[in-house]
Amino acid sequence: MPDVARTLDLPPGQRFEYWKHVLSDTFVPLEVSSPSGDADFRGRLRGCELGSLRLIEVRAEPHTARRTARLVKVAPAGCYKIGVQLRGTSVLIQDGREAMLTPGDFTFYDTDRPYTLAFSNPHRMLVLVFPRDMLGLPQPRLAGLTATRLPGEAGGMASLVGPFLGKVADLLDEVDTRGLGVGVRLAGNVVDLLGTVLAERLDCAPADPDTAHRALMLQITAFIEEHLGEADLAPAQIAAAHHISLRQLHKLFHASGTTVAGWIRQRRLEHCGHDLRDPRCATRSVAAVGARWGYPDPAHFSRLFKATYGVGPRDYRASHGLAAPARGTGPPGLPGAGPRSPNFVILPNGQWRQLPDRRHRPF
Repeated sequence: MPDVARTLDLPPGQRFEYWKHVLSDTFVPLEVSSPSGDADFRGRLRGCELGSLRLIEVRAEPHTARRTARLVKVAPAGCYKIGVQLRGTSVLIQDGREAMLTPGDFTFYDTDRPYTLAFSNPHRMLVLVFPRDMLGLPQPRLAGLTATRLPGEAGGMASLVGPFLGKVADLLDEVDTRGLGVGVRLAGNVVDLLGTVLAERLDCAPADPDTAHRALMLQITAFIEEHLGEADLAPAQIAAAHHISLRQLHKLFHASGTTVAGWIRQRRLEHCGHDLRDPRCATRSVAAVGARWGYPDPAHFSRLFKATYGVGPRDYRASHGLAAPARGTGPPGLPGAGPRSPNFVILPNGQWRQLPDRRHRPF
């Protein structure tokens, strides 16, 4: 089942604050505002990871997300995003251009340059997030395509993107349950289609036409993702699983500007950081978070985490208002509490409250 974040699981007065937290945690740090202020707000995110590609479906009421120059400087991401409008309208502003999207349209933008994305009515959008080097196209020329409306009805290859990705959004649950093999192949198809469409707009051939190289990297990163929780995951195991030499494996990652060990460490710590910020994981101990992602030694995990984030994992969690509840005040099923019930939510302020069962309630 894809990850789901839903404001309806919180009291009305806390929903928009939670939405701001979720958007920044899922995408990149953003400043988020709503024309109705902090009143009752409805929004939902669903998404999944396919190797290095992330797909997130957004359904929400009117709001505006701003990626400011300050946020770009303090939290660069090195990614491109594709936004496909499935319902409602939106306006994207970046690099002095403005793209107004209607259903079927899509646009392209860069997380490492300031942008504004505004929705004036209830909407549904599919967002793809992927590393800059995945398209194999010259980045200086791609900069000329940001905040450009790519209409779904104009014909040509661009007319395939909206319907194809709209179908992907409809089948997120099925994609997620069919395993990484299907997901990796789908990710390769998505990237190749987008690369072809953008190359057509640029009237140029991809700088790196070796799609087999990209497909292999997608398979390898998906394999790593699946095995991150194994503390003994090593380059030799990864190379053997993909029938390539250890030397070839290291060359692949070097060409992407990183190392095998560095990639594993980065992805593990990103997942740990996500869990430590996630209200749904607030009852899980710091040691359990580290062990879940391949760090069974709490001291080693703490040192690595502090070297990356500047603070230890406990302080990091506390800085996000998610310190574990005191004994006797926790939700059902925790030490000091009554019989276990799964129907509770940890709020962003670290408190909890009982919920009715909304697992199958539509948006």
